[in-house]
Amino acid sequence: MHKNLFITVLFIVFSYTIAAQNIIAINADVDVESKTIAIEQTIVYKNETKDVLSSIYLNDWNNSYSTKSTPLAERFEQEFSTKFHLAKNEQRGFTLVTSIKNDAENPLNYDHLKAHPDVLKVDLANPLQPGESYTLQLNYQLLIPDATFTNYGITKAKDFDLKYWYITPAVYDGEWHYYSNKNLDDLFIPKADVTISITHPRNYKATSELNFITSKINEEQNTQTTILSGKDRIDTYLSLYKFSSYNFVQTDDFIIISDIKEKDLPGPAKALITDKVTRYLTKHLGTYPHEQLLVTSIDYQKDPLYGLNQLPSFFRPFPEDFQYELKLLKTALKKYIDNILLLNPRKEHWLSEGLQVYYLINYVEENYPDMKLLGTLADVWGIRAFHAADLNFNFQYFLYSMEIARKNRDQPLTTSKDSLTKFNTNIAGKYKAGVGLDYLDQFTDDINLSDNITEFLQENQLKTVSLTDFETFISSKTSKDIRWFFSDYLNTRKKIDFKISAIKSIEDSLELTIKNKRDNAMPISVFKLKNDSVIGKLWVENINGTKTVTLPKDSTEKFVLDYDNVIPEYNQRDNYKAVNGSFLNNKPLQFRLFKDIEDPNYNQIFFMPLVEFNNIYDGLTLGTKVYNKTILRKRLNYRFSPQYATKSKSLTGSTSVFYSHNLEDQNLYDITYGLSAGYQSFATDAFFTRIRPSVTFSFRDDSDFRSPQTDQIMARYVSISRELGEDATVPLDEDEPDYGVFNLRYTHFNPGVINYSKFYTDIQVANKFSKISFNYEFRKLTQSNRNINFRFFAGAFLDNRSDLSSNYFSFALDRPTDYLFDLNYLGRSEASGLFSQQIIIAEGGFKSKLETPFANQWMTTANFSTSIWRYIQAYGDAGLVKNKFSNAKFVYDSGIRLNLVEDYFEIYLPIYSNLGWEIGQPNYDQSIRFMFTVDPQVLLGLFRRKWY
Repeated sequence: MHKNLFITVLFIVFSYTIAAQNIIAINADVDVESKTIAIEQTIVYKNETKDVLSSIYLNDWNNSYSTKSTPLAERFEQEFSTKFHLAKNEQRGFTLVTSIKNDAENPLNYDHLKAHPDVLKVDLANPLQPGESYTLQLNYQLLIPDATFTNYGITKAKDFDLKYWYITPAVYDGEWHYYSNKNLDDLFIPKADVTISITHPRNYKATSELNFITSKINEEQNTQTTILSGKDRIDTYLSLYKFSSYNFVQTDDFIIISDIKEKDLPGPAKALITDKVTRYLTKHLGTYPHEQLLVTSIDYQKDPLYGLNQLPSFFRPFPEDFQYELKLLKTALKKYIDNILLLNPRKEHWLSEGLQVYYLINYVEENYPDMKLLGTLADVWGIRAFHAADLNFNFQYFLYSMEIARKNRDQPLTTSKDSLTKFNTNIAGKYKAGVGLDYLDQFTDDINLSDNITEFLQENQLKTVSLTDFETFISSKTSKDIRWFFSDYLNTRKKIDFKISAIKSIEDSLELTIKNKRDNAMPISVFKLKNDSVIGKLWVENINGTKTVTLPKDSTEKFVLDYDNVIPEYNQRDNYKAVNGSFLNNKPLQFRLFKDIEDPNYNQIFFMPLVEFNNIYDGLTLGTKVYNKTILRKRLNYRFSPQYATKSKSLTGSTSVFYSHNLEDQNLYDITYGLSAGYQSFATDAFFTRIRPSVTFSFRDDSDFRSPQTDQIMARYVSISRELGEDATVPLDEDEPDYGVFNLRYTHFNPGVINYSKFYTDIQVANKFSKISFNYEFRKLTQSNRNINFRFFAGAFLDNRSDLSSNYFSFALDRPTDYLFDLNYLGRSEASGLFSQQIIIAEGGFKSKLETPFANQWMTTANFSTSIWRYIQAYGDAGLVKNKFSNAKFVYDSGIRLNLVEDYFEIYLPIYSNLGWEIGQPNYDQSIRFMFTVDPQVLLGLFRRKWY
């Protein structure tokens, strides 16, 4: 350590003011090769409460990387990421604290908390009295984690992006506010006067929001010591790069330091945009209290502009200057607000995030009012016919917030940030908060809400505030009752859903009756239209059930709720009603090619050409799909898909209608019932007709939306009718071509990426048989990175009067007959060839084709596999197969499993089984089995699971 410089550091720190709130002085020495930073640190902590403190809690978030069981590690697991679990020990970081002393050099007792290994508790030698300060002297060493986990740490190029790296005090305001790092960028610390002296290799450059004080080069050791300092700071980020890409832009307001890039945008254009952005920030957020604002590409990557903005640059439908401007603005807004508004970022995140989106909305309205949601694509022939091409850029905030609400996965905005799902954390919650502030802005038409927010930010700059302070301030400015916003809108999942139920003409007046379909106190705007032009607007409040408003009769032709689309209303399809007219006058019928964003002005029906490879029997199928499904999920969905199969030269197709009933604030969250029917081939010149009514009850833990665990009860009746043509190659019992099966199934599913389990019990009742089966599946990725997979299946016939010789309804050891036509076989009836080698793990789950492939009485099997190296695993299956009039037979097989994409693409290479050494037998290639899933919706599930 460089003692002289450390003394200089302390002098600079204490020269600010004796009465500083908190002081942090750091002397750091970086060793690039060992990825370590040795730190001597002084913390002067001031007790600004009336309580006497016997201990101080410190945030040590670098230690959150220390093991595979920290809250950060658990967070990665919850989001279906194994990168941290599979990493080598040297890739994960930790903190080694060697001593903590007071100003008298007396050692203090300290330890990491058991539940929070990234929080230190320090016991004080003497109690800290109100208004007094306590000095802590810390010595510790950091092992910096790889940047691949959270973007912060050491990169492959051995550059450093350091955030939450040094130890900081927690906030105390009558209680200690500490919590663990969960990759949410939400450390809550009190402001402090910070000085950092960091010694690093000479060819590195340190960049921070802190002011540059001085630097000194040590020629002998080829190092450089950089001193940075700042007053009233909470930002801990520091960049240490060999080739820094940061640009410093001096504006009239403050300096912007940024490495955010936009291809093909020249430097002068960036400078003009930067100046424009800083003027907007200063105007609406108040004068920035620091000399520099640092906005990084990492900040943007963690909170990007979602949607079309994320398309590759060669296909991006927005001008480069607009793209860069919004990138810079969004990132700078967040950083600016976080640096001046000292809220608890985990518990009170909605306000800072909502303000960010609110000002983004206002900025685009002010500067780019004609920008479309699809950008330049909105003018392209063909695309401009879509309703999506008519929508403004700001519509995306409504769209994404409603996406999660329609899926019944939305959460209250006041939910702790670490309890939100990833989609709600990154997108929907922020957007709903911003749209909500815009909604409040429009409603409070007696004030200028934007100006009042600016006033609030200026008055509370660098002060610790709460959401209650914001509510009290805004409520005092308006004469309107806005309690609904802070109660129903923020604190609950209550949806906004109104409809115009009736319009009655009485002499010279119109009685307009509005129905509130939900239990809330939120207001709704009513627009009066003539020739599709707005001629009037009013707000209707306190609608409990229904409310009738009497208006003077005028030239109004139509009343519309929320015509300007300011309110995030759940269902806008019943917002229109003509003063005089029929149902079609309210909402005409509209036919559209391809799925679109819902247009509430019309009753829409969509058409989509279908060209697909159905199976090897139908071959290429051509047809069309008629449906009502839009981008946002609807409760009622219907589909009709007639098709022509070019190979079988037959008309096939399917149809379905389903209704989903969403339930809120209880474990039973969804009831879906409906009917599907289809006509399709199952072998050459052989067809089946399936009619399937069903009802499904879905359950989840309503108190923990992040839990992937679900329970489901499904009841259905499957009616199958089969027919054979003259060229059919499969046998069919002429006495039983048709059958019906009642099926009841309970499923418990926990699809964790480290710990996975699935259990179901299934009951089937038909005219000639009844059966019951149990299935349990367990997977675990161990601490030593070994995959362990276990599956158990047991099935028994309660009654079996079917044709035993056909085994059509029997339990299958390796390839179920799938008489309910549920499984996605490429070649359902193939007995030889490549398609016969497809395996779907169901019932017995065996991979080898043994001499007893079916059981018409009962069967139990166990399937096991474990890692050998990476995706290569060893598997083994064992079980008992019992057929009528014969003894139970013990069966087994074993081999190699190539687990390329689990459950989606796997290859099985049998080695040894009841058949002997299969690998040495003739035609071994025909014994190889493969699993291959072609359904795109199933593959998309790999992406969706981490977001929802």
